[in-house]
Amino acid sequence: MMELNLFRLAAVFYTAGTAFAFVYLYAREDKWSRWMRWCLYAGAAAHVASFGFRLQAFWAIPENRFFLPINSFFGALSFLALATAVVFVIVEGRHQLGILGAFVLPWALAASWGAVWRASQMGNTEIHGLVPALQSYWINIHPAVLMVSYCIFGNAFGVGLALLIQERQVKSKRPSELCYRLPAIEDLDSLNYRLIAFGFPILTVGIIMGGIWAYGAWGRFWGWDAKETWALITALVYAAYLHMRIVAGWRGRKAVYMSMFGFTCVVFTFIGVNFLSELHGYLSNR
Repeated sequence: MMELNLFRLAAVFYTAGTAFAFVYLYAREDKWSRWMRWCLYAGAAAHVASFGFRLQAFWAIPENRFFLPINSFFGALSFLALATAVVFVIVEGRHQLGILGAFVLPWALAASWGAVWRASQMGNTEIHGLVPALQSYWINIHPAVLMVSYCIFGNAFGVGLALLIQERQVKSKRPSELCYRLPAIEDLDSLNYRLIAFGFPILTVGIIMGGIWAYGAWGRFWGWDAKETWALITALVYAAYLHMRIVAGWRGRKAVYMSMFGFTCVVFTFIGVNFLSELHGYLSNR
């Protein structure tokens, strides 16, 4: 119960942080950006504390000892919410781009309240014993690595959305004040590229880890089920983005559209295929 209460508190802080981010989008006062950051810090602190209680309960089951409790839909959504918030805090802290919070933090908000909904639906936070096939250190790391890449791509999606809005503002005969508060198109384009260039190797490593685990569990590296197929499609889309950016010199809208399509594939890979593949359906079934 303490785990869920702390997690709900974290979701409330994420909600407040997102609200302040939207206020800051249209207000000049830097205090809204500071409030956004403090809410994210408080939310992350409550979230980490909640995760500590989750680990304690998860590790109380002998077969779960020293594995990460992200083998359920609640656990995966919780991890996504925390990682998205942390990645944004790192990016915002480095580039001082608090105005991008309105474009990125809704993903952390959706994941956190999705996890709250899942817990209320199931009546618990889904602490289960791991089946033998999941008792592998490869599968322990594999989903966490993939979800970190998903969070980086989620941040890139928000940056890309801001770029499209800024491009429209610049071309408008009557640009709003938002045009003068958003970063330059070139800066947003560069940040979008750097995030994807950083996230792509992490995605690739995560997929390879899954293949190594599959080989140990089932004797084959790749099985072409829905989850594996869409993970590969996602990687190929981002690889195409990087190729077109580096080799063909794509910039601005064309590159952003491709990166956004990549994130659409990410969302479908994480959620959609769970209803198509029984093999990878544990996120929706447990």
